Amino acid sequence: MRVPLLLGATTAVIVLSACGAPQARQDGASTAGRTFEAALAAGDFRAACGLLAPGSREQLEEDEKKPCEEALPSQELPRGGAVRSVEVYGRQALLGFRDETLFLSQFDDGWRVTAAGCVPEPGDEPYRCVLKGA
Repeated sequence: MRVPLLLGATTAVIVLSACGAPQARQDGASTAGRTFEAALAAGDFRAACGLLAPGSREQLEEDEKKPCEEALPSQELPRGGAVRSVEVYGRQALLGFRDETLFLSQFDDGWRVTAAGCVPEPGDEPYRCVLKGA
């Protein structure tokens, strides 16, 4: 009798743990994306650059031949508007706003924006992005 009870309790703990983990990742990705958008809206390009993934920041600086804080304003990224959806797949996330989609990755120190200013594209390419990593 104890084995089924123990198995049932263990299963419940595993299921509840699994349900909590995706929500925590969704919340983390959503917070990082909203913070990135707020920094852009406030003109705080230093903070926005701090939320970019290393590869995305390096690509921007290489393309523009300037530090991120100087290069980011010239990208004319759309303001996302209200959050419409958050999709997390492991350590990758899509944050859908009213007017754009952000792509994020989870690093050891938190979520970072890998691509911004993304809009759906018909055909083979699913999104066209203003800012993206290498």
